Amino acid sequence: MNGSLFQQALLEGDYSPRFLAYYYKQWSNYTMAYHQHNSTEIMYLISGSCVVEVRDESGGHTPFRLKRGEMILLDAGVPHRLIVEDGSSCRMLNVEFAFTEYGGVAPSVSRLVREEEALADLLQSPFNSLVLSDQEEVFHVLKALVLELDQQGKRGNSMAHLLFSELLLRLSRLRRESLPASGQPSQLYVRRAVEFLHQNYDRSIQVKEVALTVNVHPGYLQRIFRTHTGQTLTDYLNRLRMEKARMLLGQSEIPVAEIADYVGISSRQYFHLLFKKYTGCTPIEYRNSLDRHSWSEE
Repeated sequence: MNGSLFQQALLEGDYSPRFLAYYYKQWSNYTMAYHQHNSTEIMYLISGSCVVEVRDESGGHTPFRLKRGEMILLDAGVPHRLIVEDGSSCRMLNVEFAFTEYGGVAPSVSRLVREEEALADLLQSPFNSLVLSDQEEVFHVLKALVLELDQQGKRGNSMAHLLFSELLLRLSRLRRESLPASGQPSQLYVRRAVEFLHQNYDRSIQVKEVALTVNVHPGYLQRIFRTHTGQTLTDYLNRLRMEKARMLLGQSEIPVAEIADYVGISSRQYFHLLFKKYTGCTPIEYRNSLDRHSWSEE
């Protein structure tokens, strides 16, 4: 089986990745000859800048200028070359992969496709090359994958195959977010805001801090957040905190009086009011109800 992403067999059969090359490389003042692979290649720019020139079927040349945090996906059989201009340098992380019969150590590509709409869209939308801009989510997975392969060899192991599954999913979501129809850039701002809330709900957060993190005006963030989620940013944060509080009340031995601190609410009285608003009972009543339920099952 060749290394193209766009094969019907990937959607219908059971296939796993087969890793062909994976390496870091520093380039300076370099022009590569045109070449192609029988595999899919990811060229991720860690630092500096470069040009990746792609040749199409008609013999035309399309140059893609990459900067730090950008990557290009090249499908199998696509002629391309790297150009690092005089006085410039870049550092890259490259991974090349194809596919083989399912190894049984991680979800097959077809199973991932059935469970992830963005991946199904990616694998059914053929391209010669695709440039994506990353917020280091893909980079961390790529880096972990290459480290694992360095230690285990090209065949990989369960961890390498799981990391590859995550890589496909993150690439497909990143592609979907880059499409004009996805509502960019507002959807990306909202996603980053949601991620910030999930990573910082345990401390005091103000809207202006979230807006500064995602690099938009607070008023604009509040407007697009409500449009995309159906909730205000404050309501989303409160609901998140109450879900975390319910989890801690039910799954930990943390005293009820301390739960407020764990979910970023400095006033215990306000925490009790919020918890009752979102759950219909007080924190103590909630924990007691769980305790009674556990006793009834014994």
